Amino acid sequence: MDMPSPQQAVACNKDAWDQSASLHKTTDTWNALLSGVGKPDFSCLDPTISGVLQDVGVAGKDVVQLCCNNGRESLSLFSLGARSVVGVDQSPAFLQQARELASVSPHNPEFVESDIHQLPHVLHERFDIALVTIGVLGWMPDVALFMHQVASTLKPGGTLVMYETHPFLEVFDPRAQNPFLPASSYFQREPFVLQESIVYEGQGEIAGPTSYWYVHTLGDLVNAAICAGLQISHLEEYAHSNREELYDQYEDQPAQLPMCFTLTAIKRAD
Repeated sequence: MDMPSPQQAVACNKDAWDQSASLHKTTDTWNALLSGVGKPDFSCLDPTISGVLQDVGVAGKDVVQLCCNNGRESLSLFSLGARSVVGVDQSPAFLQQARELASVSPHNPEFVESDIHQLPHVLHERFDIALVTIGVLGWMPDVALFMHQVASTLKPGGTLVMYETHPFLEVFDPRAQNPFLPASSYFQREPFVLQESIVYEGQGEIAGPTSYWYVHTLGDLVNAAICAGLQISHLEEYAHSNREELYDQYEDQPAQLPMCFTLTAIKRAD
């Protein structure tokens, strides 16, 4: 099978997200969000990322969330005292959901539609904190270009905060007969070709448009951050899962896998 160019992969992934958006509005999670976001202290951030953000200091800061999906985490940043929040995503269908949630919220985030690889100039050097959360890196064909764009949004001295799935977890297939047997190489560079809708609740697969999922090693990510002018200030790995329930089976094992990580990096002033 011929692999797509990065531009083709981004376009396919955008289409896949747009076509999957309606499925996310039929879930209990969506109904819970609609009923919860009206509270001033609403937050769907788990204790791990909340703690990192509190350590960095969100109160009074201007924050951008890159690849914000339906905006639930962007809205959560106000509970930590953010002065302003901008959510960026390439999917207009999910941004429509973000604006629907924001309309019920007492807060007023801004949402911007843009390919993360071509951010508009209005976002450049505007923010104290850039947030990247679970399930973003896998959709990025070029992690170096991605990190360069992330860095471009930060003021000098601003901080990237990332909370992501550990790439080593991608070696395993949670649906395999033996889910603890490595199923692919940690160093695989060709993307996984997916032909299912992008849903996160339940374990069933629903046929959908083709999309492409990339694995970037932890070393790839750290080097990309350094090359983008970011100085790593924190990197911690964890044994808990921060993705679909299907991955919960990898928790609490005698030989425990790394399942997720947090990273912070500061934009150099030079």
